[in-house]
Amino acid sequence: MSTAPNRRAVAVILLIPLMVTLALWAFAWPAARIAPRDLPVGVAGPASAAQQLEQRFEQRDGAFDVHRFDDEADARAAIEDRTVYGAVVVTPQGPHLLTASAASPVVSQLLREAVTASVPEDTPVRVTDVVAAPPGDPRGSALGASVLPLALAGMAAGAVVTLVGLRGARAAATLIGAAALVGLAATAVAHSWLGALTGDWWTVAGVLALTVLAIGSAVAGLAALFGPRGIGLGALLMVLLGNPFSGVTSAPELLPEPVGAIGQWLPPGAGGSLLRSVAFFDGSAAGAAVLTLSLWTLFGLAAVLFARRAPTPAEPVEPAREPALTG
Repeated sequence: MSTAPNRRAVAVILLIPLMVTLALWAFAWPAARIAPRDLPVGVAGPASAAQQLEQRFEQRDGAFDVHRFDDEADARAAIEDRTVYGAVVVTPQGPHLLTASAASPVVSQLLREAVTASVPEDTPVRVTDVVAAPPGDPRGSALGASVLPLALAGMAAGAVVTLVGLRGARAAATLIGAAALVGLAATAVAHSWLGALTGDWWTVAGVLALTVLAIGSAVAGLAALFGPRGIGLGALLMVLLGNPFSGVTSAPELLPEPVGAIGQWLPPGAGGSLLRSVAFFDGSAAGAAVLTLSLWTLFGLAAVLFARRAPTPAEPVEPAREPALTG
C-alpha cells in the first residue's frame, strides 16, 4: 500500500490548523493591541499653558508625539497637511480640541477621551472636526472595508494571469487593463453610489487602480520568479499580512510595533493611506504611499516581462527542436 496518499492527508491535517493559527495571529493580535504609539498630535496656545498640556501628553510614555504650534491657524494647517491627527488649542474659555475624523474616526474618539480625562470635570472641552468624514461614511467603515476586496482583486488578477499561461507583454497588459476596470468599478460604488469617498472622481479611480495593479503585478511577478509557489507567497504578503497590517480601520500608529510600519510598506496599507490623502486631504502626505505602490508595480511588471520560469500545467510545453541537417 502506497504511503504517499497518507502523507498528503497528514500534511493537510497539520496545514489547516497552522494556517488558521497564522490568520488569527495576523488579524486578531493587532486588533486586540490597539493603542497610541508615537501618535502625532499638536498643542497650541500660550507658552506656559501649552507646556503643561504637552507634559500631560508626554506622561503616557511613548503614546504621543507632540508638536508645538503658535496658534490655532497653524494647528489647523498641520491637520490638513496630515502632519498631526489632531491638536489641542489652549484658550481662556478652556481647551479647544481640533480633530480630523476623515483621517481616523478611532483616533478622533481617542483624542476626545484623552483630553477630557486630562482636564477637571467641570471644564468644558470644545471640539471642532477640521476635516470631517463624509456623511455617507461617518465612521469610516466603508473605507476600512475596501482594503480586503482590493487585495483580493489584485490577488485574483495576478493568479489568473499566471495560471492561464499569459506571459510577457500580454500578461502585463492584462494586469493593467484589469486594474483599470477595477478602479473604475470601485469608484462608481464607493464614490458615486455610497458617497463614502470624496475628492476628484478620476484621481480616486486612479488610486484604486494603482493599488490593485501593485498587488496583482507583485503576485504575478512572484509567480514568474518562483512558479506556483509565488502565488502562495503573494497571498501571504498581500492578504494575510497586508490587510490586517494596513491600519486602515484605525491608524498605523495604533497598531503594535513594527506592524504599523510594515503595513505601510505593503500595497494594501500604502493604498489605504493614499486613498485617504486624495479623497479627503487634497493629496497631502501622499508621496511615500505613491512611491511604495510604484516600486511594487515596477518590480512585478519587470519580473513578468523578463523572468524565465517553468510553464504551468495550463501552458503547453514547447517540443525541443531537432538540429537542422546539413548537406
